[in-house]
Amino acid sequence: MQIEDMILVSVDDHVVEPPGMFDGRLPAKYQEVAPEFIHKDDGTDVWRYHGAEIPNIGLNAVVGRPPEEYGIEPSSLAEMRAGCYDVTERVRDMNANGVLGSMCFPSFVQFCGQLFARTQDKDEALAMVRAYNDWHIEGWCGAAPGRFIPLSIPVLWDADLAADEVRRVAKKGCHAVTFSENPEKLGWPSLHNAHWDPFWKACSDEHTVVCMHIGSSSQLVMTSVEAPLDVMISLQPMNIVQAAADLIWSPVLRKFPDLRVALSEGGIGWIPYLLERIDYVYQHHHKWTGQDFGDMLPSQVFHEKIITCFIDDAFGVDNRRYLNVDNITWECDYPHSDSTWPQSPEAAMKYLHDVSDDEINKITHKNAMRAFQYDPFSVIAAEDCTVGALRAQATDVDTRNISRAERGLPERERASIDLFNLTEKDK
Repeated sequence: MQIEDMILVSVDDHVVEPPGMFDGRLPAKYQEVAPEFIHKDDGTDVWRYHGAEIPNIGLNAVVGRPPEEYGIEPSSLAEMRAGCYDVTERVRDMNANGVLGSMCFPSFVQFCGQLFARTQDKDEALAMVRAYNDWHIEGWCGAAPGRFIPLSIPVLWDADLAADEVRRVAKKGCHAVTFSENPEKLGWPSLHNAHWDPFWKACSDEHTVVCMHIGSSSQLVMTSVEAPLDVMISLQPMNIVQAAADLIWSPVLRKFPDLRVALSEGGIGWIPYLLERIDYVYQHHHKWTGQDFGDMLPSQVFHEKIITCFIDDAFGVDNRRYLNVDNITWECDYPHSDSTWPQSPEAAMKYLHDVSDDEINKITHKNAMRAFQYDPFSVIAAEDCTVGALRAQATDVDTRNISRAERGLPERERASIDLFNLTEKDK
């Protein structure tokens, strides 16, 4: 397959929420307490909610910036490409990158809506979750039919209300929901607890995929206060390895046979070893641990129920014979620091060049379309969805890295970094 003939659908991108997103989407009594977008005197932009300020961390939106300017300091919209927060410009950036479809995880409300789960007034919190989801489905995805896969945030504090919200947004065409890779770390029951059964059942009934993104437990793997940032970034997928083990050994996937879970931004290269290990553990220990997979092995349950997701994983693709190719999906990660934008097709073809056309199509778009009930071809002719066709629409898009100086922005001092408190404060 030639690069220009590929069709790319990314199941992991991110949106930097724009000002005004809550306008007209809340009951009148909650409109006054809605999160407010603030431009500060120091040049940064934050959201303010119940007196707390939530900044957008630099690494969350660095596409189009020189790598030497990456950092975790609070940033502003002026420092970002407009495609981070403007849906029209996002589509132009997708075209320039040859990407047809995108599923966008939230930013300031955190990966699974932790911000609203901490709100004391739960009626208000519920209104905020619904307003956020309505904006995402109607305002963001609805602005460009056929280009986005809707993704809702959950009602994290109440499993029955969470189930109701899954069913509500499913009627709007949303069949994906974010959820924590380890809710116990957020103060809620673990994946092993029957507490979540109403939520799992609703997702199973509606064929809604539960997307567990790395970092959605508000914790990352840290080894030492003296470890450089490179250690933390290298170990980020370990959160997903832990989540996969929890899912396999919990009763969830066996109790709800139609439930599907996506391990978002977790990579795939580690999976063959985990599958070998869980089968070995089961065969050697299940008679005394009490695990019962019937006539299946744990690896077979994983293959059937888990959607795997990767950005750049040559080792994983090379070892796809140990995976279920029908459940492998591709990610761009725009606008985060791991993103391959604006050369995603070229980056993907480095490890897909010797893969059959049939498997390329599954990995790059067909698996995502099936899993998330996403049908762009009902809106856009298939021949207009290829890398070549989309890029032909975006010849005027500037994809250069532009420095702060070129943007007319002053240099700012680097923030001091406390690795152990980087995510703890967001619980």
